[in-house]
Amino acid sequence: MDTFLVNTVIFLALVVVFGYLNEKVTRFTHEIALMLFAVILGGALAVFGAVSKGTGAVSQILEEVQFFNLEGFLIEGVLCFMLFAGSCHMKLLDFKKHARAISLLAVGATFLGAVFYGVIFYGAGKLLGLTLTLPVCLMFGSIVAPTDPIAATSILKKFHLPPGISFIIEGESLLNDGMGVALFIFFSGMVTAEGSGGFFAVMAKELLGAVVVGILVTAVCFPIFSHTKDESRQIFTSLLAVSLAYVLCEAFGFSGAIASVVCGVLFSALRNRSEQKGAPLMLKQFDIFWGILDTLLNSILYVMLGLSFIHILQMPHVLFLSVLAVAANLIGRTGSLGAASLFIGPLPDGYRKGQFIRLLTWGGLRGGLSVALAMSTQGIVPDEIYHVILGGTYAVVFFTTIVQGMTMRRVYENIQRS
Repeated sequence: MDTFLVNTVIFLALVVVFGYLNEKVTRFTHEIALMLFAVILGGALAVFGAVSKGTGAVSQILEEVQFFNLEGFLIEGVLCFMLFAGSCHMKLLDFKKHARAISLLAVGATFLGAVFYGVIFYGAGKLLGLTLTLPVCLMFGSIVAPTDPIAATSILKKFHLPPGISFIIEGESLLNDGMGVALFIFFSGMVTAEGSGGFFAVMAKELLGAVVVGILVTAVCFPIFSHTKDESRQIFTSLLAVSLAYVLCEAFGFSGAIASVVCGVLFSALRNRSEQKGAPLMLKQFDIFWGILDTLLNSILYVMLGLSFIHILQMPHVLFLSVLAVAANLIGRTGSLGAASLFIGPLPDGYRKGQFIRLLTWGGLRGGLSVALAMSTQGIVPDEIYHVILGGTYAVVFFTTIVQGMTMRRVYENIQRS
């Protein structure tokens, strides 16, 4: 039987069962529950495999489920759709009200977070004798800098945040995906520049080429999207746009991730422009479709990450590197938000700078984009360094999703009392 269909059935079944169990019993945030239950299942699979010593058809199936091709699922499969879904819903008319704060956080804080993280990890690596160069550590910083919009907003919305602060957080988490990808390409270009014709050649090819492809594909597809009255055709056109942009970038050696973000942002900007002109597009089904698809892909991803957790624990020095990665992430996130807040100006809803920094630091969950970027370094750095990056990224994603996510309510209540 087709392995793809079997894996699809298995992961959909886990998403449904875990989600139903959480709805009726545990009532955690959806993403937290999926990863937590998947980690428990992954541990049970590992124990069962050790007891059965890898014999029998059941053990073989369990091993295939635990060690599936997560990289292929992300890089070659769903990443472009996840990035498009995250950027095509921005309400740019509302964005203008908080443009300064969102821009400083999405661009400035993400850049500073990557730099702070990279410098901290580089310094700690030197003390510990790790063979990590500064460009590699900065690339690592860009991997864990962008926050995950689905996980962050779904958790924070439970606390009924004031509308101004809520929109700033949502806008920052949506836009910093594209910034994180751009920074990754920038710093990975520094890593590979020696063998790729120079840093600026890498930037021109991967970054600018992707932007051009995203603009051209949107220019071709959006007129059809905006003039058709068939809501299904609007969805098909958007799927065509993002997948075509990604395929073209793969063919020409550009960044498909950047092109996907460009398409999403342009679709959002053009639909908002139509609304400004008094001719809003009827996109109810479009928004529902991309919202459901984004939730589905992220749900499958969190189950995959949870099942992979036991496997990641088997990497050398993973526990020590995990502690280092998580500490560097918290320090880098706090420092970058503190620096950016100096220029934001007055915050809405009566929030003080200290409250704001604590809220965004602990609410800065990481997700699938970070794992996808970490996996894409396999051809850039030696295997030993690749395992350091992948293990550290998993640690940050797991800690922010499970530990920070499950304690977010307590932190938020403390912030409100302070």
